[in-house]
Amino acid sequence: MSPDIPEEYLQTFVIECRELLEQMEDALLIIERDPENPEIINAIFRAAHTIKGTAGLFGIDYMVEFTHVAESVLDRVRSREVMISSALSALFIEVHDHLGTLVNHVDEGTLPTEEVDARSKRLIAQLKQYLDAPVTHEAEHSSDMPIVVKPKMNLVQGDVVKTDYWHISLRFGLEVFRNGMDPFSFVRYLSSIGQVVQLVTIIDAIPPADEMDPESCYLGFEISFDTDADKLTIENIFNFVRDDCSIYILAPHSKVSEYERLIQELPEQEMRLGEILVKCGSLTPTELERILRLQAEQDDDSSQPIGEVLLEQQMVSPPVIEAALEKQKHVKETKKAEANLIRVDADKLDELINLVGELIIAGAGINLLAKREKLASLLQSTATLSRLVEEVRDSALALRMVQIGGTFNRFQRVVRDVSKELGKDVDLVISGAETELDKTVVEKIGDPLTHLVRNSMDHGIESAELRIARGKPVKGTLQLSAYHDAGNIVIEVSDDGGGLNKEKILNKAIERGLIAEGTNPTDKEIYNLIFEAGFSTADAVSNLSGRGVGMDVVRRNIQALRGTVDLDSVEGEGSTVRIRLPLTLAIIDGFMVGVGNATYVMPLDIVVECIELKAWASDEGDGQYINLRGEVLPYRRLRDHFGIKSETVQRENVVVVRYGEHKAGLVVDKLMGEFQTVIKSPGKLFESGKGIGGFTILGSGEVALILDIPGLMGLVEHEKIDVRKPVST
Repeated sequence: MSPDIPEEYLQTFVIECRELLEQMEDALLIIERDPENPEIINAIFRAAHTIKGTAGLFGIDYMVEFTHVAESVLDRVRSREVMISSALSALFIEVHDHLGTLVNHVDEGTLPTEEVDARSKRLIAQLKQYLDAPVTHEAEHSSDMPIVVKPKMNLVQGDVVKTDYWHISLRFGLEVFRNGMDPFSFVRYLSSIGQVVQLVTIIDAIPPADEMDPESCYLGFEISFDTDADKLTIENIFNFVRDDCSIYILAPHSKVSEYERLIQELPEQEMRLGEILVKCGSLTPTELERILRLQAEQDDDSSQPIGEVLLEQQMVSPPVIEAALEKQKHVKETKKAEANLIRVDADKLDELINLVGELIIAGAGINLLAKREKLASLLQSTATLSRLVEEVRDSALALRMVQIGGTFNRFQRVVRDVSKELGKDVDLVISGAETELDKTVVEKIGDPLTHLVRNSMDHGIESAELRIARGKPVKGTLQLSAYHDAGNIVIEVSDDGGGLNKEKILNKAIERGLIAEGTNPTDKEIYNLIFEAGFSTADAVSNLSGRGVGMDVVRRNIQALRGTVDLDSVEGEGSTVRIRLPLTLAIIDGFMVGVGNATYVMPLDIVVECIELKAWASDEGDGQYINLRGEVLPYRRLRDHFGIKSETVQRENVVVVRYGEHKAGLVVDKLMGEFQTVIKSPGKLFESGKGIGGFTILGSGEVALILDIPGLMGLVEHEKIDVRKPVST
């Protein structure tokens, strides 16, 4: 590696390599299911080719050497000399992983270790088997050996040439003999670089005998020519008579697909149509000059595009021109997209969000001052300021929003590897990949999802034999889905496996003292016991699961993101783990309430309505609930929950909140209206405080606590069980 390369350039190289490797992995996972897809094969090749080229610019020789061999094999795959097999697909996944290791060494500024070098040599040796294998028919090889086939001719219907030979059309000028040239000498020279398959002499230009000049040449030839030479080599044979004759050289059909491939491989830079055709070899520089002269001779008003002139003159096949035009369009669109994108350091983005948060707090202070002074003009100005600050907030938060599809797609590889390890056939189905949420949440959700996916495949989906016995398809289905719901994002991990054994979980919980014997918990409460620390019903410990470690970590990580996780299951049919998370961890629209002298904020999205407690309340039995239009609604006084002592309030209000499928009421003293809330971490002091999710600073400088609604609703739901007990009379 060159020591003269600036650090920031190397970091850009590392970032781009990792993006390319991610694209390569996605394509490799698709190619296993669709080995004949040329677009996917080209995507894998382009990723390897770009990594090799960029590594060469930086002088990273060990990466260039390794990637060159992989690229050569991929080139044979593209030309259909080597067919994709399960063995080759698995090998390239290992190649992908090794490239990731090499990129990590570049990132760390270290050279590969002996172990890494040994792995490079082993993989290169395996790849070279596909380079050294003779071209033969697919049927002659087993599935475990390199599969190679003869290249197929890509015959395009409706083209000028109907054979797989070059077609040369010659019309000699009248002065050829006078200039000392023999037309047949050119035909004889053609035989030195190939084989003249057919020659037809054209005598249409010969005049009547009494008008013929014996020193003038009236000959023309139509030649079918078989050669491996390129178009420029053939054209150079006629250099000495180029000014005295008309020459048209048309490529065979087998060359059309080659030209199209070469066009696709051209650098992503803007070029004119003629330049593209010259670079791929379908048009020679001399032919381009001739076409440009023809185009220049036309009137400006009737000037034809160069593509139309080429088609009229039958100098390039229509599919090749279409491929060149498509390349032009693709490059323009890519350049336009790149011009609209800019890389921003994540720390700078976080700093922007923090500044927007401070702006919201300062704006709230100004608004409070305006209300206190009762100045109409100031109130109007602060209203305008609040609106603009809200727009800035939404724009800043939108910058941090990313689609969850990138996270979901990484599990294609996890499912593939775990399936092979467990000997199960599992299909991953993804839905809602376009759902957006905060970058910070996306970064922290990967590990919990990995636990859930691996657990579903290990414990949930049955073996092939058991699935057949139960009348299910041999291939199991694992589904990852995401959608928005009431200001939150819901992520579901579902499988069509055997589901959970309710009795087994209950017995294990009683044995461990998690539930008292004789109690009658609901199905959901039983299923959610698997999230308790150390809880496991596995009969055997595997390297994937069974130690009781993982599901409690999942719940702890989700709760750290101010989210909740629960589980639904139907024995024999499958299970669904449902994660509910806030869209962002930074700034939200809040609803402010007062209890005694304390102020609290809850997310506005979960507030359904506000009602007066006295008009609806009915204290009966051991629980507290409201008969809200025929619906039993449990409620809890925040004054009791937080131990706030205050004078009797004239009017208590119930804020009805909904989180997921659950609804509850929170009784407060005062309703204080909407408030833009900047969420700040509660710190270690409040980590054990139930019902507190953070705090915010009000415009007055006072601190308001942000309520952890999921935690509070969990307590209310627990009390709701007592409501269902019969009331003694």
